[in-house]
This record gives sequence, structure tokens and C-alpha cells, in this order.
Amino acid sequence: MPHVFEHAASGRAKCRGCAQRIERGVLRFGERVPNPYAEGETTLWYHPLCAAYKRPEALLEALPAAPPELTDAGGLEHSARSTSAHPRLVRIHGAERAPTGQAKCRHCHEPIAKASWRIRLVHYEEGRFAPSGFLHLGCQSAHFEGADIVPALLHFTAELSDADRRELIHNCRES
Repeated sequence: MPHVFEHAASGRAKCRGCAQRIERGVLRFGERVPNPYAEGETTLWYHPLCAAYKRPEALLEALPAAPPELTDAGGLEHSARSTSAHPRLVRIHGAERAPTGQAKCRHCHEPIAKASWRIRLVHYEEGRFAPSGFLHLGCQSAHFEGADIVPALLHFTAELSDADRRELIHNCRES
């Protein structure tokens, strides 16, 4: 079966990209994948923008058949194409201040100082995103080959205050 766009029937499903609930009635994207536990297929649900950042190829396959109520199909296509052009971008899972100085950067292998910004990384495996480490904010340009990571970074770091968002954007642009 092809990937689908449909309205959430109950509001119980969580987005596989951001782990937030998909509210009842909201348009969601369903990626059809083989069921690892039984015969047939299963559907992994995403907010459309989360799918553009985390599963861009599947979203691009489904966009031509998207319903007319998907108002930002052009923006989703742009985000998905930008993400699929740089394979490491799908690993971004937000930013945070390091709570300790114990984690090491996946790019330079140096410790990430306590209270400094770090980028959370995940990898996709068997229908789930699993934590896979962190990056210094300063290593982002080399690790992501100069791609603009700010939109995805902010999307998966929704809990930041306005001051922290401005600081994060400023630090990303300087790196």
C-alpha cells in the first residue's frame, strides 16, 4: 500500500519524529512499512513537517497524492528535498544545553562542556529513532557539510524560550 495523508481519527497516535501527540482531526502523514512482528504492513504516523525532516523520501513519494487541505505542500516539498540532499540531516533531533561535561562530540570526539549548546542526534532503525549521541554546535558545519540546519533544529527544539531560540540561531549562524 502507498504512503498516506489522512486526518487523525482519535488523537492517540504519537508522531514518530517528535514523539508529540497528533491531535484528533489534524492531517497526518502515514509511512507504510513492513510489519516486523507479523505478516503485512504497518503505518508509522508523523506530523507532515516532521516527516519532511525525518523521512523525506517517503513524504516526497506521497506528496503528489496529497489531499487539497494540505496547505503547505510546497514548503513540505522544499524541506523534504533539502533534507534528502544531505543524508545526515535526518539525524537531527534538536538542541539542548549539555547537563554535564561527560558527552563527547560525534564529529571531533572532544568532550562537550557543561551548559554549552549541543545538537542531539538519532538514527532510524526498524521503525524507531534511537539516540545516537551529540555534536558541538561548532562542529555542525563540518558534520552536515555546510547545510542549513536551523529550521530542523528549531522544529525539534520547540521547548526553548524566545531568548534561547535567538541565541541558538545566532550561534548556528556564527559556526
